[in-house]
Amino acid sequence: MSGDGRELGRRGEEFAAAYLTGRGYRVLAVNYRKKFGELDIVAEEGGEIVFVEVKTRSSARFGHPLESVTAAKKQRMVRAAHAWLADNRCQDRPCRFDAVAVTVAPDGGFQAELVRDAFDAF
Repeated sequence: MSGDGRELGRRGEEFAAAYLTGRGYRVLAVNYRKKFGELDIVAEEGGEIVFVEVKTRSSARFGHPLESVTAAKKQRMVRAAHAWLADNRCQDRPCRFDAVAVTVAPDGGFQAELVRDAFDAF
């Protein structure tokens, strides 16, 4: 990813974290990384641990942002989620995977679309 792409992704993740906070989520971690995968945002909402994938796009030219969440990406997220749960002694907590598609609005700001329970893993 180019430097501009990384910057857009970082800004999109910051926007997504604020967006989720505004919707009642409590952000617990951002950019949790293990050698086998990463989690963009780990949050808590309604008593559940929520692992959130954030995809940011500057336009729809390459399709909807969430179309790029492949089966392999989901597998890496599940492995990272198991690690996060173990690291934080939360294995007994209910959890789910959400996704946030962030797009650049015509005015240059961001828009977000939340997909709750984006996929099943547990």
